[in-house]
Amino acid sequence: MSNSVIQTSIHTIEKMKAYYATSLQPKQPPGSIFAAKLTGCSITAYKSGKVLFQGKDAEAESARWGKQLQSKQKKAKSQHNYAPPATIANMSILGSDEVGTGDYFGPMTVVAAFVSKEQIPLLKELGVRDSKNLDDTQIARIAKEIMPIIPYSLLILHNEKYNELQASGMTQGKMKALLHNQAINHAVKKIERTQLDGILIDQFVQPATYFNHISGKKREWTEPIYFSTQAEGVHLSVAAASIIARYVFVREFEKLSEQAGFKLPKGAGHIVDKAAAKLIKLKGESALNQFTKYHFANTEKAKKLIY
Repeated sequence: MSNSVIQTSIHTIEKMKAYYATSLQPKQPPGSIFAAKLTGCSITAYKSGKVLFQGKDAEAESARWGKQLQSKQKKAKSQHNYAPPATIANMSILGSDEVGTGDYFGPMTVVAAFVSKEQIPLLKELGVRDSKNLDDTQIARIAKEIMPIIPYSLLILHNEKYNELQASGMTQGKMKALLHNQAINHAVKKIERTQLDGILIDQFVQPATYFNHISGKKREWTEPIYFSTQAEGVHLSVAAASIIARYVFVREFEKLSEQAGFKLPKGAGHIVDKAAAKLIKLKGESALNQFTKYHFANTEKAKKLIY
């Protein structure tokens, strides 16, 4: 059984409770706020702010709400030579992040963004911070303000290509690694290399696994590279990258809703199963290849709602 744990706010946990309202369990473990049971995942949220996801869809479901925590043993191992320095918040850094990996509908968006130390006060003034604490309206406003003033690279992995890669045997983790590497390569070309102090990736796999995924791929950078979970709080470059990635993801999501003929829900919960079933009825099962990450468990659950 796969497990994933995130740390989040009580406010977010209450939002999660409402989101999983149709899947809530009557019995809750001691110290918990709620427990929910999905087809491919069980969720338990605790008063400490930790949320435990268990089951084959644990990683995909937890990715919707936050970054997976690592055990102290794993964290120490993953950081070794790639831990960001204590002074990184005040350095000129190229940061990268991705959005959409846990959503059944919609693409994956990956952004690498450069924030020089001189720009840090301005970005703070514009409201750049952890995107999980911003709503879509705030994200759109901030994204529109920062996109003209910071160098960045954006990549969109649409569902058709995602499904093609997944069907060929490529894991989502490798897709993300390749996209991060490509976005970083593109962004590096847009900046003065003398300004760049280092590169920070919002960690989604162990560094060794990341480098294995991009083995043989071109690298345009020679600067130090760092990995950190919850990197949006480590340097504003990652926060900026996340905001731009989220803004573009929402725009692409809205386009898909227009093409579907009704508003598609985000995430991978029960409401998504119903929307997928509706989409199948309207456009046929083959349409899922354009609109969804087909291998998610939502596909089979949607079919059961129809047949």
